[in-house]
This record gives sequence, structure tokens and C-alpha cells, in this order.
Amino acid sequence: MNHDQVITDTRDWVVKAVIGLNLCPFAKAVHVNERIRYVVSDATDPEALLKELARELLALNRADPEDVDTTLLIHPHVLTDFLDFNDFLDAADALVEELKLDGILQIADFHPDYQFEGSTADDIGNYSNRSPYPTLHLLREDSIARAVEAMPDTADIYENNLDTLARLGHAGWAALGLKKPTP
Repeated sequence: MNHDQVITDTRDWVVKAVIGLNLCPFAKAVHVNERIRYVVSDATDPEALLKELARELLALNRADPEDVDTTLLIHPHVLTDFLDFNDFLDAADALVEELKLDGILQIADFHPDYQFEGSTADDIGNYSNRSPYPTLHLLREDSIARAVEAMPDTADIYENNLDTLARLGHAGWAALGLKKPTP
């Protein structure tokens, strides 16, 4: 899979869905200021991805936030099954602790087949976390704290996303023209 195409597809999703639908009100500033690092992994098994995740966590921790504030680690060849991906998240969180980055960095998760517990696979609310490829979003906790401080209604983001997606519906999501990758 061509890395440039994977990044283009992911950036398109960030612009049209995440920013365009305001699913994450904090994303626009880091996108506009070009402080998102897009990394495509060639890992084909969870162990290799975990090693790459460790490198990226350490790299983000070392980077100047004015240059790189957040990283999207996109892994199109591994954890394509959502349940496997979901199981992997425990190992990812344990890695953050092992690297002594707990309280400094955290990981958000996105997947083409994302499904919240208690929802059906076709529930439009799942689309708030559906990305073109399995993706681990590495975030600085300081940046999250500043964003939350600047926006007093952050507790409403999840509910607002559900309302936005319900109004949009599946036809509206399809109209965004986001590429669904072929396995």
C-alpha cells in the first residue's frame, strides 16, 4: 500500500470529517499549523506495531510541541479486525506506562469498523471514531488540558457528535466522499 496514498486518505478524513463536522474541536488548530505528524506503519503483526508505537511515543515526547503536537500512527496491514484492534489497546496503554509516559501522553483509537460497546455495527454514532485505516492517535496531555481549559463545554463533545452524525445520517457521511480502503 502506497504510504502517500494512505496519508492522503487519512488527511482527507481529518479535514472532511474530524474538522469539517467538528467532531474534535481541537483538531483544526494543529492541522492548520501543520503540527500533526502522519506515520504509516508497515507492521504486519501486533508485536512489530508495538515496537513502532514505542518509537513514535518516544519521538513525540522528545519533539518540540511547536513542531509536532500530535501523531497519527496509521497501520493498514495489522489489526484490521476491530476486535483484534480493540484487544491491542490494552497493550498500547501498558506501553505508555512502561515508558513512564503516563500523564504525559495518551492514545486515542480510530478504526474503519469502530463500534462502541452496546451499539450495532451500522449505528451512525460509531462514525465519530471511524477512520480510513486502523489508527492510533498519540496525544500530549498538556495539549488536551489547554484545549479543555479554553473550551468550557468539552463534556458535551460526545453528545454533540452523536447529534451531528444523526442529522447527517449514512447518506450524508457517504456524501463526504471519504475513501473506504479495499482490504
